[in-house]
Amino acid sequence: MADRPLVAHLLRRASFGPTAAEVDAAEKAGFDATLTALLTPTGADPGATSTPEPDLGPDPYTTINQSSSRDARQQAQQDVRGQLQSLRTWWLNRMVAARHQLTEKVVFFWHGHWATSAQKVKSGLFMQAQLSTFREHGRGDFAVLLKAMLRDPALIVWLDGQRNTRQAPNENLARELMELFTLGIGAYTEDDIKAGARALTGWAVDRAGTEARLVANRHDTGTKTILGQTANFDADSFADLLVAQPAHPNFLARRLWYRFASGAPVPAATQARLVAAYGGGRDVSAMVRALLADQEFAGTRGALVKQPIEWLVGGVRQLGIDPGALPDNQRRQLQSGLDGLGQLPLDPPSVGGWPAGAAWLTTSSLQVRLRLAAALAAAASQATVETVGSGSTDAKLTALARILVIDAWTDRTRAALSDVASDPRKLLTVGLASPEYTVS
Repeated sequence: MADRPLVAHLLRRASFGPTAAEVDAAEKAGFDATLTALLTPTGADPGATSTPEPDLGPDPYTTINQSSSRDARQQAQQDVRGQLQSLRTWWLNRMVAARHQLTEKVVFFWHGHWATSAQKVKSGLFMQAQLSTFREHGRGDFAVLLKAMLRDPALIVWLDGQRNTRQAPNENLARELMELFTLGIGAYTEDDIKAGARALTGWAVDRAGTEARLVANRHDTGTKTILGQTANFDADSFADLLVAQPAHPNFLARRLWYRFASGAPVPAATQARLVAAYGGGRDVSAMVRALLADQEFAGTRGALVKQPIEWLVGGVRQLGIDPGALPDNQRRQLQSGLDGLGQLPLDPPSVGGWPAGAAWLTTSSLQVRLRLAAALAAAASQATVETVGSGSTDAKLTALARILVIDAWTDRTRAALSDVASDPRKLLTVGLASPEYTVS
């Protein structure tokens, strides 16, 4: 039998919110076996099968042109918003239903890392394709993922890559590629950005075909000097150059630690172990394994504020809510609550991604969180309500801690919970809004 708080900590970070049954199974299997199952799940994910991807249909913008009427343009805009809403609802449902939770959590990590927003992309099909890229390539060789992303229509539109030509280089994608996606600030120069932009010239986006293609006469075939190397760099050779830089594995180790372990800097010895695990094969899963198994990881309990999506999806999973069975008004209420908390899927606020830590703990967000917690409690399964509504006050608080996978309540929280223990839905509401649940 494993240390229950230790495997609970692992599952809280490696999933969107473990159920009590999942913690029971992990405690029985042990830490190492649980970590292996998270990283290398076997067979098809039945949760994914139960939430098939929506068929969004064709891109509405391909039906209009310069001569289209205002009504036709407005209809296309409305249809795109509908596609994005369908995609957003599907992904949230999949986060809840997925049995391969770490797989989906890594997709969510990459969504925040590449920070592509539908607000500018304006294409459900492009955003859907990007999520598929994260799912297909996000746990293997980072170089493969990087090259796929340099061909990703959503990222290209997001960072103006389709405007980057040999006649008029646009530096946006090259700059963010080095600063935010692969190397970090200080590992490159402005001259590297200019030359890198030239390497990325020529890509055009085909909305009808949902793909990006290289237009030869728009691509700069001249020699470029980037990061001290001179060659006729294109997108792929530029990607290879970036992942070969010593700064790259260290940068990725810091980013993964920041999102999966702690807002505090990764200890130097731990960072070295993560980089060693990543190795020459640039194995993302190996780095994630090293992080979750590291001796310092166990000491990061209580070091992360849950992002709103993590908080909401975890609550849905733990309260036994079937999102597909919710009435439309309740589904809209939950997504509206996420919007109020500042984190809707597919809509990062900037290329820097979403904030972290205390940024999620404002006074206004607390009020939204309380309302959203009440909505979750109202939708909780009858079995959940009965479990926290039975027995003495101490028994109810113990049951609530088990359901929400809380190691222990502080005296202050216990007093607040005791005040509402006679009403099981109020008890669930306060538990979801508690510091012990909000901070992982």
